Amino acid sequence: MPFTPDAQLDLAFSAELIPSEVTKQLPAELHLRPLASTDYRRGHLDVLSVLTVVTDPGEDAWRAQFDALRAAPRTYYPIVIVDRPSDRIVGVGCVFIERKFLRGLGCVGHIEDIAVDKSQQGKKLGLRIIHALTAISENSGCYKTILNCSDSNIPFYEKCGFQKKENEMCWQAKYAPTERAQTPRL
Repeated sequence: MPFTPDAQLDLAFSAELIPSEVTKQLPAELHLRPLASTDYRRGHLDVLSVLTVVTDPGEDAWRAQFDALRAAPRTYYPIVIVDRPSDRIVGVGCVFIERKFLRGLGCVGHIEDIAVDKSQQGKKLGLRIIHALTAISENSGCYKTILNCSDSNIPFYEKCGFQKKENEMCWQAKYAPTERAQTPRL
């Protein structure tokens, strides 16, 4: 499958929000851009499966979720790294912007779902994703950018410029009962 240029894609947000200084640090065969409406076919869920079990909802449901994220402007910024020769996704991440009543109605960026295909790990792609998402957060006016990670990933995020701050109840998670854990149909 030949590489699809950004101009031919239906993107989640404007590619201009991704700093060029980050994209220039990628190898020539890789391209960093916003998530596109056709990225289900490029293996978006396959890369996310590096993080956890991913249930495939099917392309139509995936597209409905993409449309729901895009329907909340200036809130969700999912990005992907695409391997140009195969037009397949090899890295993903997202920052979402939380609007607050604190700090003069400030905003906080939350980084989530950073994943790099196993075949591409060790090439600093995770670092590039974090730098791009942090810049998007800061350029959106966020007074801080935060993330949760496992203890084993703390050294990686420290290399990305993050520092451990305060204790949160991250070491445990409270999941909804499995019979209620279905995606709500709002």
